Amino acid sequence: MLVIALLVGLYYSPAILDRHIMPALNPLVPGSDVPPRGVDAAADPLGTPPVGTGSGSFRLLPSPDPEQDFVAYDPCRPVRYVIRPQDSPPGGEELIHQGIAEISSATGLRFIYDGPTSEAPTEQRKKFQPERYGKRWAPVLIAWSTPEETPGLAGEVAGLGGSAVAHVPGHPMVYVAGQVKLDAPALAPFLAHREGPALLRAVIIHELAHVVGMGHTEDRNQLMHDDNVGVTSLADGDRAGLALLGTGACVPQL
Repeated sequence: MLVIALLVGLYYSPAILDRHIMPALNPLVPGSDVPPRGVDAAADPLGTPPVGTGSGSFRLLPSPDPEQDFVAYDPCRPVRYVIRPQDSPPGGEELIHQGIAEISSATGLRFIYDGPTSEAPTEQRKKFQPERYGKRWAPVLIAWSTPEETPGLAGEVAGLGGSAVAHVPGHPMVYVAGQVKLDAPALAPFLAHREGPALLRAVIIHELAHVVGMGHTEDRNQLMHDDNVGVTSLADGDRAGLALLGTGACVPQL
């Protein structure tokens, strides 16, 4: 009778089930699509976003929850990333690391390089891939690609970037896994020009900014304008938005 009463109580109390019981059970269920809670989580943010970075215009990506102003990565965990080196132009990996350093400095988020990967970019990438990356959220995948492999890179699109959201009811949404797809055939010729490395690095930084939550702005003086007109470094508005994204919530329940 006690078991029946408990089951009936859970049936009529979905809030209890969703908020307290399922988040605890999911990591224990074979084949679960989430890692054990709290992996990599520290008690406090691992870095500090800069202050007084300017007041230029910026726009953050819209939040799926109208009651949450914006979504960001958990600052109490490192943002892990991997690079698929296939089709990389000469010096491409170093330019990626430089771009990561810029985003880390502008947000205060700590990034950790987990090495090369053979994972291919996909439209519906899994956020949790324990067979490939262990029992933690999948790292940000940065892949050199082609329009044939990634149709979204067709035309004048040089790169794509974004992240997936995870959520525990009763806590803020956070980004947990992202990817950047770079059009190798279109970007490699940049390196033949004197300003080529700076231009290519700017594309990488632009897409990484999307990964951490930046949207496009109409201000043509910002790196996050959707049609770059020669801006090769983060401007005041870019930095103000990125600093804000470094103040996201710590959610050890994930």
